[in-house]
Amino acid sequence: MGVVAAVAGAGLGHLVAGLTRPDASPVLAVGSVVVDSAPTPLKTWAIRTFGTQDKLVLVSSVALGALLLAALAGLLVRRSLAAGAVGLAALAALATGAALTRPTATAGSVLPGLVTALTGVLALVSLHRQFRATPRRRPDAPASTGATRRTVLGSGVLAAGIAALGLAAGAAGQRLTSAAQQVAGTLPLPRRRLPPLPAGLERSVPGVTPLRTPTARFYRVDTALTVPVVDPADWELVIDGDVERTVRLSYQDILDMPLVERDITLTCVSNEVGGPYAGGARWTGVPVRDLLALASPRPGNDQVLSTSVDGYTSSTPLAALTDEREALLAVGMNGQPLPRVNGYPARLVTPGLYGYVGATKWLTRLTVTTYRQRRAYWTVRGWATQGPIKPSARIDTPEPLVSIAPGRVAIAGTAWAQRQGVRGVQVQIDDGPWRPARLGPEVNIDYWRQWWFPWDATTGQHRLRARCVYGASQEQTATPAPPFPDGSSGLHEIVVVVS
Repeated sequence: MGVVAAVAGAGLGHLVAGLTRPDASPVLAVGSVVVDSAPTPLKTWAIRTFGTQDKLVLVSSVALGALLLAALAGLLVRRSLAAGAVGLAALAALATGAALTRPTATAGSVLPGLVTALTGVLALVSLHRQFRATPRRRPDAPASTGATRRTVLGSGVLAAGIAALGLAAGAAGQRLTSAAQQVAGTLPLPRRRLPPLPAGLERSVPGVTPLRTPTARFYRVDTALTVPVVDPADWELVIDGDVERTVRLSYQDILDMPLVERDITLTCVSNEVGGPYAGGARWTGVPVRDLLALASPRPGNDQVLSTSVDGYTSSTPLAALTDEREALLAVGMNGQPLPRVNGYPARLVTPGLYGYVGATKWLTRLTVTTYRQRRAYWTVRGWATQGPIKPSARIDTPEPLVSIAPGRVAIAGTAWAQRQGVRGVQVQIDDGPWRPARLGPEVNIDYWRQWWFPWDATTGQHRLRARCVYGASQEQTATPAPPFPDGSSGLHEIVVVVS
């Protein structure tokens, strides 16, 4: 009974959250608190183990825990209906409290939890009455009666109906939330437009990552369990802190500024060597240095603390936002408005820095300060403060542990060395010499580069390695390091079987 009632309550609560405040959904609110409270090693392990499914695993785990507690409340009903109802109400109260701890919480954040509690308790009372109405058989009575069968069947149908209602409501809420995340409209034409990207190797080398990552396939790693839904009419960017004047800009103010385009590859600090958390895109936006100039930062500051609409913070070196690299307040991606999942209405894109330092999504505030005065979400948890991206080469094809036929095989992949530029890629077969690969088109020093190497594969098991040559002919380090605290390093190597 407890589980069925909890499913009904949580489902309707999620539906209400989808209509009002998605971040106040009972399960998602508790999950967000778990994300913020989890120790750094656990977060790193979750990303490494589950990849982009880490949020799904977390939410599923929270839901499973809630169901176990609901089952306990159902057992309490056998002794006291009041005790069971109080148990379910306490679960809903816990979720409501979690929703109220979020930085964006409002009075409306209480509503999904209240609906969850009320629905769950009413469902529990209804189920209890149905089962209490089932006649108890006397020892000398027949084994069954039509009335008993009808009562039990009716109770079962009611239980199944309540559970189905909860699941359907939850699914409807999720669909409503997803529908709200779609962005319509177009961007003004940039005043500084770039020529089209050159043709990439993907046209001639199957399996290599496309030169430009399709928007729908761009990696996502962040702390948000539910994508913020921001009304651009209500959004504003605030630039404050140790500045001569506080600046407030609306979304339309940003669109009315001279927009520029930049081809930039972003990389996540959680990316293992050879991992998928890197992507190249054409971003449209306003140079951050132009925005900061409106506020006139005072001398002596070295950090800009950026804040997301959901309260997440990131610390970026002030110099990285004002130098020649032209960091952007991006409002567009690959020629279209930013998708909500990628930061709509605006995000930071800082060439050469890992995302946790320079790519805040759903941006709403830039605060000029110092590292001594303010610390951000990840730096509080022990990650490095500066976050320059480490040069790396990745093998995209062939895939690890696959069996391939002897003969000519294309070993291909991507390499990046933001702010320094990829000058070459070298490939090693087993313990043989390092040999130069053929490079794809060069876009700029902040964009990744495709490469490929023609290999005459012979029968047997082989180990393939790749390394990047960057800057002034420097070679990517072979010293392995985990992502924590400042990004992974080492050579990407795979094993293939030729047979």
